[in-house]
Amino acid sequence: MMKNNLKKIEDLTVTIVGLGVIGGGFAQSLKNIGVKTIYGIDIDEGTLRKAEEKKIITEGFVKTKDPLKKSDLVVVTLYPNIVKSFFVNNIENFKDGAIITDVIGIKGKIIEEIDPFIEKSEKKIDFIFGHPMAGREKRGIDFADSRVFQNANYILIKDKKNKKENLDLLSEIIKKMGFKSVSFLTAKEHDEIIAFTSQLTHAIAVSLVNSDNQKYDTNRFIGDSFRDLTRIAKINEDLWSELFLGNKENLLKMIQQFENELDIIKNALKNDDIGTLKEQFIISTRRREKID
Repeated sequence: MMKNNLKKIEDLTVTIVGLGVIGGGFAQSLKNIGVKTIYGIDIDEGTLRKAEEKKIITEGFVKTKDPLKKSDLVVVTLYPNIVKSFFVNNIENFKDGAIITDVIGIKGKIIEEIDPFIEKSEKKIDFIFGHPMAGREKRGIDFADSRVFQNANYILIKDKKNKKENLDLLSEIIKKMGFKSVSFLTAKEHDEIIAFTSQLTHAIAVSLVNSDNQKYDTNRFIGDSFRDLTRIAKINEDLWSELFLGNKENLLKMIQQFENELDIIKNALKNDDIGTLKEQFIISTRRREKID
């Protein structure tokens, strides 16, 4: 199954850096697929204790050196603005031959920051940048749940520097975790499509909720449509501010694209243009039927 003497999945030593809702979910999921040794790194000792009590990690660490030097796979689940400093400060601690991956929702900016240090380092590490298309509105280890990964999509970034056997191994792990597909994109492609499918949708949900003039007790009059559209408006302000600004050029284009479509409906209403309204509804229905 494995090439070049790579270990079997269950025999890998894995470290999760950041045991929040995604990092904790990764730890749970890796345990579920049989990984025996899972270390956790977090600055919050309370979080580490909870992860140990839940038995989703083998041992927790505040300091990074000991777990990193033993780890075949390191999953970095930190906020975008601190990934570079973590990587630079720990590059000499990684085990030779280790696979490093991340879960960050923007890629171009992160890769530009980290790649020069990988190229200069004498360490034989393979950083495979990735993005699980799954998450929760809650934050913290208490809400970590591996079920959020079931039937979700996963994106890995194409890079000729990555070893094929490592890409194959990581893809196998991802599929065993329950993700339904693994897609390979360039960093540019990733940031363009994520600006549309993820960041724009969050921007719309936030704007919709914030547009409520609160003249009425809105909660008494909502149905599934409002509830479904606004679920993701319950948002981690620290993380999503970084994601929006880290991909702002692509997101601004998608916001303009959305505004253009909204203007079609607005103008049809102004002009009592029922034909255009029906045409827009037919187009959206056909497109939505192709999803899932």
